[in-house]
Amino acid sequence: MALQVKVPTVGESITEVTIANWLKKDGDIVKMDEVIAELESDKATFELTAPQAGKLKIVKQQGETVPIGGLICEIEESAGASAPVAPAQQPLASASAPKATGVVKEMKVPAVGESITEVTISTWLKKDGDFVKLDDIIAEVESDKATFELPAEANGILRIVAKEKETLPIGGLICKIEVMEGEVSAATTAKTEQPAAPTATSGTYAAGHASPAAAKILDEKGIASSAVSGTGVGGRITKEDAMKAQAPAKAPAPPAAAPIPTVVGGRNKRSEKMTSLRKTISKRLVSVKNETAMLTTFNEVDMKPVMDLRARYKDKFKEKYGVGLGFMSFFTKAVCIALKEWPAVNAQINGDEIHYHEYCDISIAVSTPRGLVVPVIRNAESLTFDQIENEVIRLATKGRDGKLSIEEMQGGTFSITNGGVFGSMLSTPILNPPQSAILGMHNIVERPVVKNGEIVIRPVMYLALSYDHRIVDGRESVSFLVRVKELLEDPGRLILGV
Repeated sequence: MALQVKVPTVGESITEVTIANWLKKDGDIVKMDEVIAELESDKATFELTAPQAGKLKIVKQQGETVPIGGLICEIEESAGASAPVAPAQQPLASASAPKATGVVKEMKVPAVGESITEVTISTWLKKDGDFVKLDDIIAEVESDKATFELPAEANGILRIVAKEKETLPIGGLICKIEVMEGEVSAATTAKTEQPAAPTATSGTYAAGHASPAAAKILDEKGIASSAVSGTGVGGRITKEDAMKAQAPAKAPAPPAAAPIPTVVGGRNKRSEKMTSLRKTISKRLVSVKNETAMLTTFNEVDMKPVMDLRARYKDKFKEKYGVGLGFMSFFTKAVCIALKEWPAVNAQINGDEIHYHEYCDISIAVSTPRGLVVPVIRNAESLTFDQIENEVIRLATKGRDGKLSIEEMQGGTFSITNGGVFGSMLSTPILNPPQSAILGMHNIVERPVVKNGEIVIRPVMYLALSYDHRIVDGRESVSFLVRVKELLEDPGRLILGV
């Protein structure tokens, strides 16, 4: 008997994952708890293990996106022990076979909320022709405010009317169910799911459509799917079809009236599918711009006192603690002291309430090959300089290796981002919701400044504090940044806490 392996719930707000890599091949014999695939969400990459030993049957291919609860693969428990009986030789249990009633149940878009006039079919979780049971979730439907599940309203054969990504008004016809009586057996289900052999005149939805893997290959070759004949079920274009496809010969260009200027250099381009992480970053950044009253205030810091102190003690610091003394620990300590004095900068809006935090969970922006991630240093206000430096290194390393857990990236109260490592002189960092403020560090440049009536050269860094004006007023934001400046220009204050 085959055990269905579905996408597990991997964290709050995560609705889908992408098959990053299959570590086993279709038909392989796998052991219980053996890692068979790597799954990628918009926040982390994690491993999928086999829940039992048996023969692996892959359902979703590498690169495909699957919703939470969606079927990834099956594992046949008795695989390898004996040859399975051919489907044609398996007797149907006539006693348990469902019977057609002749009734067709039409399922229409329900009223899902005030002011919502239309919905979009986000994902079909069942295929056309599948046998569905009453209350089985058959599709995910998306409105402009929420995504919700569509349950089957009867037992029977599903006939899909509205295709994925199609928008329907409230009351519009989504699908039909040919109502049947009785329970469906495994053999009957298999029979129901087998579509009729495609014919030359077949007009099914699958005809001429490429699978995700085939679409990627055709795109790389520059071949339109309409120019390829599909050999898959219902005329679908398979990966093998795409690999065999050849670009049509180009027709000779007509004689030009004037000579065409020669283009120097290559003009190649390539396309890549957006990762789940990049799509989520895009949505969150647009949401911040649209839903917050974000402003930015600036100041400059004379970094000479910090740099002198660091140069004086960095060798002894590393010898004692085994870690380098960087600027991040100074900024983290300064931020924690300033947050205690200006708690609104460390607060968050939750509906009609403001949540103030008496602790400082500092989110550190880390650039990785997959995109920007923001792991959190918990209770940074109680950590020493060496503990902060160790935590920064630990989280940054895990972020670049794609091994951060969901818990390590959730729950920050304030963020620090350092564009200076890439050479940025000045920027307006964007908020990390639901936080109300973020501090932007920049590169250190020697500049002429006036000290005690004289012009001197000092290493100066520009600081930027972006904040949500709905909760943080100008007085609080400016005073917070001035306090950070005071602490960094007199680092003895950090040690004494004054």
